[in-house]
Amino acid sequence: MYQTYTLGEKLRQFMTILLPILITQVGLLAMNFFDTVMSGRAGAEDLAGVAIGSSIWVPVFTGLSGILMALTPIVAQLIGGKKSEEVSFSVLQTVYLAIFLSFLIFLIGFIVVPPILGAMDLEADVSYIAKHYLVGLSVGILPLFIYTALRSFIDALGETRITMFITLLSLPVNILFNYLLIFGKFGFPQLGGIGAGYASAITYWFIFFVAAFVVHRVQPFAIYQVFNRFYRISIRKWIEVMKIGIPIGLSIFFEVSIFAAVTILMSRFDTITIAAHQAAINFASLLYMAPLSVSMALTIAVGFEIGGKRTSDAKQYGRLGIGIAVVFALTSAVFLWFLNDEIAGLYTKDKAVLDLTAHFLIYAIFFQLSDAVAAPIQGALRGYKDVNVTLIMALISYWVIGLPLGYVLANDTSFGPFGYWIGLSTGLTSGAVTLYLRLRFLQKKYEDQSTALAAQTDPSK
Repeated sequence: MYQTYTLGEKLRQFMTILLPILITQVGLLAMNFFDTVMSGRAGAEDLAGVAIGSSIWVPVFTGLSGILMALTPIVAQLIGGKKSEEVSFSVLQTVYLAIFLSFLIFLIGFIVVPPILGAMDLEADVSYIAKHYLVGLSVGILPLFIYTALRSFIDALGETRITMFITLLSLPVNILFNYLLIFGKFGFPQLGGIGAGYASAITYWFIFFVAAFVVHRVQPFAIYQVFNRFYRISIRKWIEVMKIGIPIGLSIFFEVSIFAAVTILMSRFDTITIAAHQAAINFASLLYMAPLSVSMALTIAVGFEIGGKRTSDAKQYGRLGIGIAVVFALTSAVFLWFLNDEIAGLYTKDKAVLDLTAHFLIYAIFFQLSDAVAAPIQGALRGYKDVNVTLIMALISYWVIGLPLGYVLANDTSFGPFGYWIGLSTGLTSGAVTLYLRLRFLQKKYEDQSTALAAQTDPSK
């Protein structure tokens, strides 16, 4: 990151940060995409089992990894404020926290997953596949959480191309082991959807080792000497990270878990409906990577400018990011409207599942428009380290408005399973409006503070 003076310079720098993040996020989601698609080729039960397993795992991981994402604005502001000597300590303490969280989630999962699956009205084969998919995935929890911390450090320096490179390296690994373990090729056991869990775990170990090597040996990361000195655990630093990270994690959890909750509630419908819903959600999540990537880029850019007390530059980045996300969303909407049958065909050849998936995808159009505003604003607010109000807004928008409305529409009207999607879109729209108002308030507050500080420094102003 470097200071910019014109809108053109900001656009160039922002796109330099954004495009690698976008490719990285698409690559990471592509692992789940290939898990879903390749499991679907193994059978409808495998697709449904992986759908249920993913609906439990994804919100847990994204929520807890959100805690570790606090490292990005912390390091960005340290660099922007020219406090580089504090960076290595912050990174290593976040790695320690990542290790703690990985063991915690492994223990909790061992206790709670069986009763959760037992409480769901699932076919026996679907329940078995979901459980053992999660067992396989759990082998990779530790490296995945440490990688998330290291990635937050790498991205905070604006070197997002590095994480893109790591992710692109990992995709062939994931596809290869999916092929070997799902279909039992070249002497490997034929595990069906369960094999996708083990394939993902192997991939997580791969990206961890690559990221650790990069941080330790490659410039500009090596100059911070993150692994040259191992500090004692600092509870004070953990509290600082969690004070920012827990609201971030919970905000992400509330948003992501509402989709998981809908998938679980969908279990009252038949296997075809579950499979179609999961396929449509999987593709909608792929499109969501665009506004999410803008959000992550804004956290870096806004954090850097706020660290340097350049409030007007931070505001310009916010406008720029939202505009780019809206363009992405409009493009996605056209794509979904005209090619929904072709997209559905990527997931299944079963006529019933295909037709229902195509219908679900039409509702995904409304997601894109709301996310184009809500996600970038969340990223900008994180750059300001403003996370608590965002948490409250996410809770109300998704769980007080979105899910209850969807439940009523799905169970008490003729919309059926599509009612949940209408409820989700309504919740996302509510979140977008409230988050925008919060960002406007915060920008004005910082501008007023900057003006007051300038007046104290130079009374003639």
